[in-house]
Amino acid sequence: MNSFTITGNIVDAVQKEISWGRVTVSKGIIILIEKLEKERKEDAYLIPGFIDSHVHIESSMLVPSEFARMAVVHGTVGTISDPHEIGNVCGVDGVKYMIENAATVPFKCRFGAPSCVPATGFETAGAEINVHDVELLLNLPEISYLSEMMNYPGVLYNEESVLQKIAAAQKLNKPVDGHAPGLRGDAVQQYINAGITTDHECFTAEEALDKLQRGMKILIREGSAARNFEALIDLLHDHEDSMMFCSDDKHPDSLAEGHINELCARAVAKGIDVFKVLKAACINPVKHYKMNVGQLMNNDPADLVIVKDLIHFQVLQTYIDGVLVAENGSSNIQSQQINLINNFNCSPISKNDLIVDNNGEEQISVIEALDGQLITEHLQFTPLVKENEIIADTARDLLKIVVVNRYHQAPIAKAFIKNIGLKKGAIASSVAHDSHNIVAVGSNDEDLCKAINAVIDCGGGISAVHQHEIKLLSLPIAGLMSDKDGYEVAKDYTAIDLYVKDELGSTLKAPFMTLSFMALLVIPKLKLSDKGLFNGDRFCFVD
Repeated sequence: MNSFTITGNIVDAVQKEISWGRVTVSKGIIILIEKLEKERKEDAYLIPGFIDSHVHIESSMLVPSEFARMAVVHGTVGTISDPHEIGNVCGVDGVKYMIENAATVPFKCRFGAPSCVPATGFETAGAEINVHDVELLLNLPEISYLSEMMNYPGVLYNEESVLQKIAAAQKLNKPVDGHAPGLRGDAVQQYINAGITTDHECFTAEEALDKLQRGMKILIREGSAARNFEALIDLLHDHEDSMMFCSDDKHPDSLAEGHINELCARAVAKGIDVFKVLKAACINPVKHYKMNVGQLMNNDPADLVIVKDLIHFQVLQTYIDGVLVAENGSSNIQSQQINLINNFNCSPISKNDLIVDNNGEEQISVIEALDGQLITEHLQFTPLVKENEIIADTARDLLKIVVVNRYHQAPIAKAFIKNIGLKKGAIASSVAHDSHNIVAVGSNDEDLCKAINAVIDCGGGISAVHQHEIKLLSLPIAGLMSDKDGYEVAKDYTAIDLYVKDELGSTLKAPFMTLSFMALLVIPKLKLSDKGLFNGDRFCFVD
């Protein structure tokens, strides 16, 4: 129907008022808001829709249309989406694939032009998005900003192509997202002066406060792997106009459980004023990215959510442009026809390809994975040697990690890692930020080889192996996303995730998500690319 009225407690997040009344919607637009009496606490509350202010949809292993189907159930009406994952695999065609798929459903998904494809010159990606490509993308109406500028050394050293990409966004009055973990003081000031407006990589309150005081917008990130909510949330008390919520990377099982609504509930439980919470969750992203998303005001698009209360944020209904897209835990968005796109040219490997020869090293460099963080530590250990080979040592939780080039035949990069926690078996994934080669960790070479080949055989996916038992979730879209129903993918992912924890012994909250970041060279300290072990602090390879 073209016109309808909703009654309940109307929350004005901007004026910080709550009144019971009526909201009248006609042809997708709010035409009248009537505030009739005081708040009725027994009634439901009408609030603006939630925005995820920085997310890589590909990390959900779902295409945008399926991500939207699940997100609207939790009151999310739009996202600021960086498609650099598929950009690293398929280039500009991959970015356009995301835009086209998102357009098939009623969801306000705004995309960025990837600024760093490839992320560094120390790895092999499937594509390059150059300055000319960025300029073309920024002129598309669906592209609202320049995606996270991970190459902060390029900014600080005035690298020409980096500055040209920033200038292209500024010429069109589109914001530039940042990515500068640990950058402080004069260095971050220079980064900000170059035109960078946000950062979602702060892992301490001190770092975030430094950036806030210099005029930067700070995103509180709580994803499936990187979790900074607890460290940063208290800053929202005093910086409500300069903070937003985001997930960055969220696996399908997490998305099935909740989204930005969960962060609102946690923030209120910590004593943050509800209006400040809603500014971060609903208002600030819309303003910063100039989104065409309603704020529950007259003449706005009817993008609103009805929640049971302002404590738990249980979503009863979600509307986008006046269309009821979700109700009582069920999505009204239908699954769409999904086309395939990929870039995968990798032959099966043999167990012998994984051998690490012993050259008499007394100590070897070891990556230390940190649960809930993207950063790692650089450790030194005496290797375990057998028959003149350095092998995994499950007794000390020193496992072998390898990266296999998925775009062409090349030598396999090999190293060792601590804190993955596998007691047996191996896991592998073609989701390996940002170039998305195959990353795998194993307790022995036989299972490691099987896990890698399972991913190769299906043209991308995640696998878990122990002897003759092989668990596999195929991701035929760029080796990153499934072509299946989102809830089915969430169920399948939950099963393989539990297998890795319960049967193989990993103690990580999200083993596959953590694994996917072990090749992300732009996050310190020690990572592994397809070309070798890399020091993210000094930006160079190590032995």
